[in-house]
Amino acid sequence: MTIDIKINTLVIDIGKTHVKLHVLDGAFASVFSKQMKNVVELKGGYPSINVTAIWQWLVDGIKDVTKNYTISAISITTHGATAALINSNADNSDGLVLPILDYEYQDITVATAEYVDIRPKFSETYSPDLPGGLNIGRQLYWLKKEFPEQFSSATDILMYPQYWVWRFTGQRHAEITSLGCHTDLWSLKADDYSSLVDTLDCRNLLPPIMPAWFDCGDILPELREELGLNADCRVFNGIHDSNASFLRYRMTQGEAPFTVISTGTWTILMATQVPLENLDANKDMLANIDVTGRPIACARFMGGREFEAVCEQAGSWLGEQFDENDLQKIIEKQVFALPDFSDGSGPFGGRYCEFIGGINQVSGIALATLYCALMIDYQLDMLGAKGKIFIEGAFLKNPVLCAVLNQLREKQEVLLSKDATGTVQGAGYLTTWGDVECSIDVGQANKTSLTALSNYKEQWLEYALAM
Repeated sequence: MTIDIKINTLVIDIGKTHVKLHVLDGAFASVFSKQMKNVVELKGGYPSINVTAIWQWLVDGIKDVTKNYTISAISITTHGATAALINSNADNSDGLVLPILDYEYQDITVATAEYVDIRPKFSETYSPDLPGGLNIGRQLYWLKKEFPEQFSSATDILMYPQYWVWRFTGQRHAEITSLGCHTDLWSLKADDYSSLVDTLDCRNLLPPIMPAWFDCGDILPELREELGLNADCRVFNGIHDSNASFLRYRMTQGEAPFTVISTGTWTILMATQVPLENLDANKDMLANIDVTGRPIACARFMGGREFEAVCEQAGSWLGEQFDENDLQKIIEKQVFALPDFSDGSGPFGGRYCEFIGGINQVSGIALATLYCALMIDYQLDMLGAKGKIFIEGAFLKNPVLCAVLNQLREKQEVLLSKDATGTVQGAGYLTTWGDVECSIDVGQANKTSLTALSNYKEQWLEYALAM
């Protein structure tokens, strides 16, 4: 059989839960994909990213891809709050002087109580003090304190997308969407590195900042040959995953205000034309920075993680069937799931999770759906979000959740992305920056007709705020 070989873009998407490869056609639609589960490495001194497993899977996957597709460009997108300390002259293949810390490692919060005294003010970075390793600054502080010899041998600190770019090309760069993702390392006020960078004495370890669409050049020759890639295949600088999803809307909505809700392990609300003064550091609100360097007002919670936790604790499983009638029953019986189900993140981080009412009388997955819709609605209110609301990602698989949100947002239009790979498509656009015609395919969300939903919402809020 003859295979029709066309020129395509390869996107590497490294999320907290899964690692994916996508082959995109000339219109940036995914024509092939595969994925592996991303499992944290628990050996060693602390939980870390299993870069060996990821790299081997990527190599094997790309070798399979190139049997059927000609790849002209590679773009990389990853989750945030992750950085690699490397020695570019090291003999080891991964270049790491220390394993890449898993940002969910909670012990470093207790071990770095003094970090609060050296981190920049929220008004400088718009980066809140987050639990575990969610602030890269705290990670670096802890690693330097606990492993001074290894830390001192580092030649570079690379943000996570750029670490993988370095593995492919040998080129070392930084990029603003990852630097500006609640790291404590970037000052929005000064449009430069924050005071923490100098406090940690690591400015010389941070490579030059280049745009996400910067062409990082050729793949290392021996690697290129092993992968079956052509000599003219280019690798681009890469982007934080939520920003990749946001990019398509930034390119199509002109000057109109809008909010993108990117859903997965994290549910991240990214709103335009919202004053940064609206952000409350105590409610997991922060500013990200888009690929063009503009700040984006954000609010977030671990939506995917919390949805699963509510389901599990309420006796449901993720594939269980339910409908609007199940939600109505929850409202009538006054059963509530109250945050926080994420061990410290989100607008109610630190509050002890609980249920009120007879959870054994209702559908657990319906309760999780109502809970997450109310959390998103609350965060939209906290942001003061205006204009259209676009939902991307995992929660699109739960149309009832989207319909509840549409009922809650009476004055806003709720639209659902029809592109299952919005993050991947956004990353793909970087490979033809300045010469790409961007479009989005969205549809109107359905709307539930739940009786007494607004009263239920008020009661839920009263309980949630009573800490």
